[in-house]
Amino acid sequence: MRRSRSGRGALTFEVIPAVDIREGRAVRLLRGDYAAETVYGDDPVAVAVRWASLGAPRLHVVDLDGARAGRPVNLELIGRICRSVAVPVEVSGGLRSLDAVAAAFDAGADRVQLGSAAVRSPEFAGEAARRWPGRVVVALDTRGGRIAVDGWQAEADGSLIELAERLAALGVPRLMVTDIERDGALAGPNLELYRQLVRQLPVPVVASGGVRTVADLLALAEVGCEGAVVGKALYEGVLDLRDALEAVARC
Repeated sequence: MRRSRSGRGALTFEVIPAVDIREGRAVRLLRGDYAAETVYGDDPVAVAVRWASLGAPRLHVVDLDGARAGRPVNLELIGRICRSVAVPVEVSGGLRSLDAVAAAFDAGADRVQLGSAAVRSPEFAGEAARRWPGRVVVALDTRGGRIAVDGWQAEADGSLIELAERLAALGVPRLMVTDIERDGALAGPNLELYRQLVRQLPVPVVASGGVRTVADLLALAEVGCEGAVVGKALYEGVLDLRDALEAVARC
């Protein structure tokens, strides 16, 4: 796979399919709007198995119900996904306590992703990163320059860059940054945002939101992102996962 140009060692660019779960189904939201939901399958396990069988290096599984509830809701289903695929699974949604993080790992997660709790208490993220070295990712979701929390239903104060720098200083080993305005919109990634983040941060950055083509993936690799989470483009057939994996492997 394509090597990241972030200058942080032998990082490889990963194309990571998203499996978003709401009310037991595989769905995608448009710009984080729960009222703008598209259902792509009644069996998220089957969806995950499909992406894994096509060569996905890992899966990004989001408990959307948990994100809104503030606690994990779909861990049993997520556990079935983890047991059904032979690739690592990153789990997100409602992980706002160390007990919830531990439960996600017990369900089979390879990595967990913290969102709202990490934004409100970077020290919490730092503690989780110390307890589970290398296995904690913090998601920073931005809309119009503001940081979104609580399943993108509310906003937090502060600068995205400043918060990212603080999290890195506390030992968080990896960040995933989503431009909500691009998410689910097939509008292309915000390359300038990721270029700025990669230049200023000492930890790897994974992009999310807007990817639609192989060219988008290669552009993200070029600016130095470690990988990209891809959702709607795969589900709508705009982007073929095998083609994407082959393209980044050739570069």
